[in-house]
Amino acid sequence: METQILLITPPFTQLNTPYPGTVYLKGFLNTKNISSYQSDLGMEVILELFSKKGLQNLFEYIDNNAFELGENAQRIVALKDDYVQSVDVVISFLQGKNPTLANAIVHDDFLPQASRFSHLDDLDWAFGSMGFQDKAKHYATLYLEDISDLIIETVDENFGFSRYAERLGRSANSFDELYQKLNEDPTYIDQITLKLLKDLIQKTNPKIVGFSVPFPGNLYSAFRCAQYIKQHYPNIKIVMGGGFPNTELRSVSDVRVFEFFDFINLDDGEAPTEQLIKFVTNEIPQSELKRTFVLENDQVKFINNPLIKDYKQSEIGCPDYSDIDLNQYISVIEVVNPMHRLWSDGRWNKLTMAHGCYWGKCTFCDISLDYIKIYEPIAAKEIVDRIEQLIATTGNTGFHFVDEAAPPALMREVAIEIIKRKLTVSWWTNIRFEKNFTLDLCRLLKASGCIAVSGGLEVASDRLLKLIDKGVTVEQVARVNRNFTEAGIMVHAYLMYGFPTQTAQETIDSLEMVRQMFEVGIMQSGFWHQFAMTAHSPVGLDPEAFDVINLTKETGSFANNDLVHKEKSGALHEKFSYGLKKSLFNYMHGLCFDFPLQEWFDFKVPRTKVAPDYIVSVLENEPFPTYKNAQKVVWLGSSAVVKPFTKTKKGKSFEKARVTFHSKHDFLEVEVDLETGEWLQQFLNDLKQNPKGVLSYGQMKQSFEAQNNEDFEPFIFSKQGEQLRDFGLLVI
Repeated sequence: METQILLITPPFTQLNTPYPGTVYLKGFLNTKNISSYQSDLGMEVILELFSKKGLQNLFEYIDNNAFELGENAQRIVALKDDYVQSVDVVISFLQGKNPTLANAIVHDDFLPQASRFSHLDDLDWAFGSMGFQDKAKHYATLYLEDISDLIIETVDENFGFSRYAERLGRSANSFDELYQKLNEDPTYIDQITLKLLKDLIQKTNPKIVGFSVPFPGNLYSAFRCAQYIKQHYPNIKIVMGGGFPNTELRSVSDVRVFEFFDFINLDDGEAPTEQLIKFVTNEIPQSELKRTFVLENDQVKFINNPLIKDYKQSEIGCPDYSDIDLNQYISVIEVVNPMHRLWSDGRWNKLTMAHGCYWGKCTFCDISLDYIKIYEPIAAKEIVDRIEQLIATTGNTGFHFVDEAAPPALMREVAIEIIKRKLTVSWWTNIRFEKNFTLDLCRLLKASGCIAVSGGLEVASDRLLKLIDKGVTVEQVARVNRNFTEAGIMVHAYLMYGFPTQTAQETIDSLEMVRQMFEVGIMQSGFWHQFAMTAHSPVGLDPEAFDVINLTKETGSFANNDLVHKEKSGALHEKFSYGLKKSLFNYMHGLCFDFPLQEWFDFKVPRTKVAPDYIVSVLENEPFPTYKNAQKVVWLGSSAVVKPFTKTKKGKSFEKARVTFHSKHDFLEVEVDLETGEWLQQFLNDLKQNPKGVLSYGQMKQSFEAQNNEDFEPFIFSKQGEQLRDFGLLVI
């Protein structure tokens, strides 16, 4: 076959699902009838390495090279026959093809065990809630990590399942170290990679090879592969795009980079890739390239023809997973935290609800870059069309919406459309904890298949949230988290420490806020990361405004994003790292809520100034709900069954009705006036039969008052109204 462009995700990204860069781009190229082929080279390398033949080759290589082995590596080598005999069935189990092996993995002496298994006793608390298959997956993951430790100690110190040679790519202002590494002999892992790359090129015969490089951990392999293509297939043109160049290589000037790549594309890849293909096939001159670095007259030149417009989100087509064998991916459970495992366990189709961020103000974020700055939502019907198309082509009903922050109004419309089409899906996404996430909206999202959300609480301090321009308060986050949790949606919070001007008192108070949220059960997962100043964020662009000194004095010739900085106050935030992470690990598992915060730190910290019942009091003092006429009404329950009866009290007779509703798991019976019961039956039927699946609150109020000749509010806020709202009469 002859292919216009071969799209490659280089080692290593994820084990459980393809990274979406090439998938999105292939979907777009389909709309232009441009032939393309895609490969997750990292997954192919993993499967080649972690196979019976792969391990035989590995152990033979280690034996022949007389490595000086540590105690753990010696144990693994001594058990090499057990590893060789077990690896294929373990991989098959993790691919979901051999579920009955779980019993042998957990109960029998089946898996060889090295140092990764030494902490199993510490995890007994988790296995009760994990389930048998999950426990076996976790054991199998530890087994792979043991082999990984051997690889790192012997044949490739930079090996990692999702962060291969990450250090070489992270904040590499100079190309020198990476260039030197590339001039050394290929590593053992490189040799496997390059063999598979050769097979791929011979199979597809491409004119262009495009490497999607999302992370620093993909960079080294991308360069190593490009080097191989230059040496053996000099007629093939090579381009790099993806998240890493988008953030790090916007000012690249080192000509040596172009010994490996002919082009580097920035930001949205559709228009730049189309123009590049036209240029390589001599349809357009070089001057018509879009957001592309080239080497011209021994100088790096950036070409961005303003007449070439980017494509709207409605024009880019549906992501296309063809060419990738989705059955080869493996689900691993590295940690037992239920939210963390979503990143590594299960197959998720990737989709986007909106390009960019609808908020776009956070001062730590790269909001000056197009991929965040340019906000463009996709119509809900089109999103759900793509959901249906991907279910049909992949057979998978799990979706991860990879938005910067999914807009609540669009999430609502997507949820309504999913429910209207009676689709059965599971999905999760990233959000801002904003007040629009009412309990009713969260219940609607749950009914549509939403299982989890992640969002930035950042520093749980109102002063710092204002400085970050997050647009939320701690009080608001607590209430929104409670709404998600009550609806049965898991909440993961990104937590930050070390934001400019943050004091030790604010760090401890922030920890106390987090402790309380876990203690009352409105947060299920979290992760602390230290603030990093980036070149394209408001803090990086104007450090003085945040009392920060930028120590990165000059722009490097290669990667430029992370900026070395220090605070004018001299604060050293990294000393809090271990204590914050250790306390969070315990809180996530329901432990140690009664420990004094000082217990987590080996240096003196201030006493918290946060009241011990602050979060509880916030949740107890929620304002009374009010509804606007324009809000939408959705009914998640069944049709109403009305049974009239007469009630006599003090000699007077009243016409009443018992109205019964059913859901999948429950039923509700309310007693109301007969007129109200008949109205309720008719209104809910009208709601179900409405083509859009919704009516407005104003329409509901008007129809009630027309039939009953009384105000609607006393009914909707009565005990019966509250029961109906709890059962699925949602105002959103």
